[in-house]
Amino acid sequence: MNSDRSVGAQPTAAAHQRFALASPARRALLRFGLTGAAALGATAALGTAPASATTPTSPTSPTAGASRRRPGTPEEALRELAAGNQRWRTFRQRHPDESPAVRQSLTSGQHPFALVLGCIDSRVPPELVFDQGLGDLMTVRSAGEVLDEAVLGSVAYGVLELDIPLVMVLGHQSCGAVKAAVESDLSGERLPAHIQYIADRIAPNIDRTQEGDARIDSTIDANVRAIRAQLAAEPDLAAKVTSGQLAIVGARYELTTQRVHRVG
Repeated sequence: MNSDRSVGAQPTAAAHQRFALASPARRALLRFGLTGAAALGATAALGTAPASATTPTSPTSPTAGASRRRPGTPEEALRELAAGNQRWRTFRQRHPDESPAVRQSLTSGQHPFALVLGCIDSRVPPELVFDQGLGDLMTVRSAGEVLDEAVLGSVAYGVLELDIPLVMVLGHQSCGAVKAAVESDLSGERLPAHIQYIADRIAPNIDRTQEGDARIDSTIDANVRAIRAQLAAEPDLAAKVTSGQLAIVGARYELTTQRVHRVG
C-alpha cells in the first residue's frame, strides 16, 4: 500500500468551545462523540510507499532516543500507513513505539495519527498490518466493518476530540461476515441470534451482478465503499474534510500478499 503537528492528548480549545455553546442534549452527544463522522477524501494513493516517505525510528535502533515525527495531515498519515504496510509485507517490521519511554509518555495522554475501522478478523490486526505501535492508531473493529451508533460514535470521538486527520475503512480478502451475508441472502435462511443483524446491514451492498466466489469478493469492496459513504454523510466530519483537515478512505487487505490497497 502507498501511502508535524503535535496533537494534544486532550480535546482542543475549539472542541471545548463547541461543547460550551452546545445545548445540554448536544453536549451529551459531543461528550461521547456521537455527533458525526466523515466525508470523502483521499489525497495520497495506497500501494508502494514513496522512497521519500518519512521512516519512523524504531525503539530499538541507535537513534531511538529521537522523537518520532507524527503525521499531521491526511497525506502524511497515508504515507506513514503505506510505509508501515510495506515493511509488514516484506517482513521488515520494526514494531515502533513500544519502548519503556513511549509507554511512560502515554500515561498522560494519546495523540494517534489515524483511525482504522476494520473487521474483527483475527488475521487483520491494524497495528501489525501497518507496523505501528502504542499510541499510533485508534482502531475500531466490528464484523464486516458494520456501522452502528457505538461504532459511529467511536469514529466521531477520534476525529472530533483527538483531531485525527485520517479515517480508513479497511476491508479484507475472505471476509467471513460478508460471506455469511451473501450465503444467507442466497438461501433465505436466517443466521443465529445477533449475527443476522450483521448480515442485514451488509445485504444492501451485495453485488448481485456476480456469481459464486466472485460475488463474495466483489461485495467485500462494495461494502467498504458503502461504509465510507455512510461516514461521508455525517455533517460534522464532512466539514473537516472540506477544510482539508480530514480524509476518509476505503482500503482492502489481501491475506495472500499482506498488501493494503485503496478501494475507490
